[in-house]
Amino acid sequence: MSAGTYTPRPGAAPLPRMIAAQTALETRMLLRNGEQLLLTVVIPTLLLVLFSSVDIVDTGAGERVDFLTPGVLALAVMSTAFTGQAIATGFERRYGVLKRLGASPLPRWALMTAKTLSVLVTEVLQVALLTVIAFALGWSPHGNPFAVLLLLVLGTAAFSGLGLLMAGTLRAEATLAAANLVFLLLLVGGGVIVPLEKFPDAVQSVLGLLPIAALSDGLRDVLRHGAGMPWGDLGILAAWTVLGLGTAARFFRWE
Repeated sequence: MSAGTYTPRPGAAPLPRMIAAQTALETRMLLRNGEQLLLTVVIPTLLLVLFSSVDIVDTGAGERVDFLTPGVLALAVMSTAFTGQAIATGFERRYGVLKRLGASPLPRWALMTAKTLSVLVTEVLQVALLTVIAFALGWSPHGNPFAVLLLLVLGTAAFSGLGLLMAGTLRAEATLAAANLVFLLLLVGGGVIVPLEKFPDAVQSVLGLLPIAALSDGLRDVLRHGAGMPWGDLGILAAWTVLGLGTAARFFRWE
């Protein structure tokens, strides 16, 4: 045995390994949180099953599940990237977790990267579960898978930026109340369950600019109608992404 075999080698782990470890930790914390699971899994699943099985809302011609599934997928993205992330990050900020993590060898941008990757991992599980349930209910999707992927990624970025902005500027209790209120309002008025055509014309033009409406309509155009690349909806989501992430980077407070 040569000298120095067991000599300690202090130092930070490689950056990719730190990000991967933090991503795994964030994902485990998210999946162990009962309230977050209610938002991210239970509510979207119940809405899909209930409104697909019972004729409560007029979704127009065709099968109800074909209209509802894209909207519920959009809702799942919003519940994880916006509502869940805003609440979790807001309370981490309140309890000083973010401040302590910000002083660790993990750079602050890498911490936010890990949070975003955790959101994406959770969304993969959500989409897989909802897709299986939708197929069991008779869903018949169409369209370009790449367009669907691009919509989901841009939607995640847009909602993630807005969630981090809320968590980094408001008190934790205010974030909890505001995030849940926004979730309920966008559930009703974002084209998830109720078609935007049911609202007055003047209101439709405003609601159509919301990120949840753009994501719902874009997914619906592709998956239900087999449309090509929904550039208009992608443009709206891209604008919200720049606005949300840019503003969050400017005004986010770590303590």
